[in-house]
Amino acid sequence: MGADSRGAGGRTEGIGVVAAGIRSALTDEFWRAYREAAGLQRDNYDVVAFGDNTEMATELAELVVAGIKRATAGLVRQFGPDGEPPPVVGGYVVLLDGADRPRAVWRTIEVRIGPLNTVDQRFAWDEGEGERTRDWWLSAHRRFFGRRAAAEGFRMHDEIETMFERFEVVWPPEIADRRKPLDGAIGK
Repeated sequence: MGADSRGAGGRTEGIGVVAAGIRSALTDEFWRAYREAAGLQRDNYDVVAFGDNTEMATELAELVVAGIKRATAGLVRQFGPDGEPPPVVGGYVVLLDGADRPRAVWRTIEVRIGPLNTVDQRFAWDEGEGERTRDWWLSAHRRFFGRRAAAEGFRMHDEIETMFERFEVVWPPEIADRRKPLDGAIGK
């Protein structure tokens, strides 16, 4: 499901009901550990928590930590001049659980914009939730984004423009995806 933005760079995906926030001493420390290990020279990262409540944030963060969840989606209407900056390929995110604890750093590896109903089976699998099927994904996201539509007064429909994002976990080392070396970080 989507994520609630919590930091500089201000990405928002999903319903922003999880505790509001900005970078904290904990996120800065977590990021610094990754940055030093990767040899990065920058401090540009976003802070997010998935979902629309603390329980969902923790449950979905656990899927990332377990190596199951490697994708997320948000409504395009959340981004832009009146919203938040969109995710960008090569951008970094510190993921929080529902207790605002940093759990992982990910690097965005793919961003695609398209109608909600263009989600494919592979993306549904990569998002790692529920049955990991396209049908399950569509049903769950219709409900999830429908809550946002009801709260904000817009019409939810299957063709609503959606931001599909894939990511790889780069930190901490014990859960990092091994497809690329740590020193292959973008933005050194």
